[in-house]
Amino acid sequence: MKLKLLAAAAVATFAFAGAAQAHKAWLQPSQTVFSSKGAWLTVDAAVSNDLFYFNHVPLPLERLQITAPDGSAVQPQNASTGKLRSVFDVELAQEGTYKIAMNNEGMFASYKLGGEAKRWRGKASEFKAGIPAGATEVNASESLGRVETFATVGQPSNGALKTTGKGIELVPVTHPNDLFAGESASFQLLIDGKPAPGLKVEIVPGATRYRDQQNEIHLTTGADGKFEVKWPAAGMYWLETASEDAKTTLAEAKQRRLSYVAVFEVLPQ
Repeated sequence: MKLKLLAAAAVATFAFAGAAQAHKAWLQPSQTVFSSKGAWLTVDAAVSNDLFYFNHVPLPLERLQITAPDGSAVQPQNASTGKLRSVFDVELAQEGTYKIAMNNEGMFASYKLGGEAKRWRGKASEFKAGIPAGATEVNASESLGRVETFATVGQPSNGALKTTGKGIELVPVTHPNDLFAGESASFQLLIDGKPAPGLKVEIVPGATRYRDQQNEIHLTTGADGKFEVKWPAAGMYWLETASEDAKTTLAEAKQRRLSYVAVFEVLPQ
């Protein structure tokens, strides 16, 4: 039961993440570039105050989706969830690029019961049963959050990077496994398949536990939804953006909250 509560906290964190929040959801790959197929990738999945340090809650693995270069689904190996993190292995049997993602679709609601403020989080199908009789001032939101990372065997490919047209998604103008310190990379953000102008993007280098400053990079997407970042140094980087609108697909929800997180590895030249 306690583990389920921890998982619920993790879902809430990455579903409603905002740039100002201290807790960050992430998938950290052991490495992102491999020379030949048959290699193994290990991924840590957690929500924490410090990148990439385990000090809050794990991400729940039931929402994990691994896409192979040919678009097929890949099952994780040796998956385990502890008190502070989840971990799993991926056998990289194909050449090309893999996408590893945590996708969350659900609802969040606030209400009052007997004059006391309450909150509820869960699946849309559980909403009616989750709000008790007598609740007042019910305010429900639809949520769609993604946490992603990428790994490539041999030559990069784009088959696993196709977008779905739902929520915030990243289009890699520069391939996510072709990033080098001192060079610039370009990406495009979409909302429901269309370019998303004016989105605020925050990028933070890892190992925040060991420095006094976050060293954030703040960017804003242009009219075409694109932005460009120049990587200051090699290492792991965390990218986050979020948005709200009224384009909900659920009758009970008044607004929709969208979030997107990606972890990139920037290599030395």
